[in-house]
Amino acid sequence: MSDLNIIVESFEKKFSNIKSKEELQNLKSEFFGKNGLISSEFKKMNTLNPEDRKTFAKSLNDIKNQITHQIEKRFKDFENQTINEKLKSEKVDVTLPTKITHNGKIHPVSQVIDEISSIFSEIGFSVAEGPDVESEYNNFTALNTPENHPARDMHDTFYLDKNKKTLLRTHTSPVQIRTMSNGKPPFKIIVPGRTYRCDSDQTHAPMFHQLEGLHIDKNITMGHLKGCLNYFIREFFEVKKIKMRFRPSHFPFTEPSAEVDIGYKVENDKIVIGEGDKWLEILGCGMVHPNVLKNTNVDPSKFQGFAFGMGIDRLAMLKYGINDLRAFFETDYRWLNHFGFDPLDIPTNYRGLSR
Repeated sequence: MSDLNIIVESFEKKFSNIKSKEELQNLKSEFFGKNGLISSEFKKMNTLNPEDRKTFAKSLNDIKNQITHQIEKRFKDFENQTINEKLKSEKVDVTLPTKITHNGKIHPVSQVIDEISSIFSEIGFSVAEGPDVESEYNNFTALNTPENHPARDMHDTFYLDKNKKTLLRTHTSPVQIRTMSNGKPPFKIIVPGRTYRCDSDQTHAPMFHQLEGLHIDKNITMGHLKGCLNYFIREFFEVKKIKMRFRPSHFPFTEPSAEVDIGYKVENDKIVIGEGDKWLEILGCGMVHPNVLKNTNVDPSKFQGFAFGMGIDRLAMLKYGINDLRAFFETDYRWLNHFGFDPLDIPTNYRGLSR
């Protein structure tokens, strides 16, 4: 029997008895180490004549490749076996009840959106939604915003193409355009959602949350608007009385337009909403401009209505004493644990929104 056949037979015998990865590594060293059996055979080639060397080299390489393949395959088998054993030992029965070590918290913005939705649902408003990426037409033109209006400037708006035809919406008002264009009056909706503007400081963020309200029907007046907002503010801040005033203002999409202020006072370094000798601007509103109705194929001679818009983040800051808007988006669990809400405490009007 030749030396090469003896090597193969020796390897097969030892290989069949391998029980662990460590034994396999030792076997590999025995055959391919510096002084291993295969390595030693390669060293012998210098002593052979050219013809015998060629035949010997081919046979030795075939044996080397065969043994290498077997060893690598067994290494992979051991690795797979280790993984399977680990998976088996770490298996978790997801049908078993878990032990809760801590509760997650609802973000104040999510809580306030739920609170506002609960309030307006009580008086017949439904929630509408729309995309964050909007067309220039829905965001500006259909809302009666002139071509030279400052809000269209690059420093206020995130445009997504060179032609300024696609953008990140600067307010949630485009949803009222989509709603009225795709339906028939009456309309009674609120639209909470994300909006985007080029601004960032303690009270402003490039991405923030806004709420749009719209009510279109026959014979709607400013009186209905005042009654709606008075009800909302009392319910949201959970006070029995609210001191409120309308200041004349201007928005392209409403006429007449107004800013709404509410009374407040400071007690023990805290803002108390409701009564007081100080005024705080809280939202903008007005009667929907006839041009906006025409742009959505609603007949302004038959229908009219009001719209209002407010900052959800700002309302959350006022109600829950949060003094820096930037903290809303810093993903600090300590902050969320302090200002967050119990996920099972769903806001309802009849038992108090924030209790």
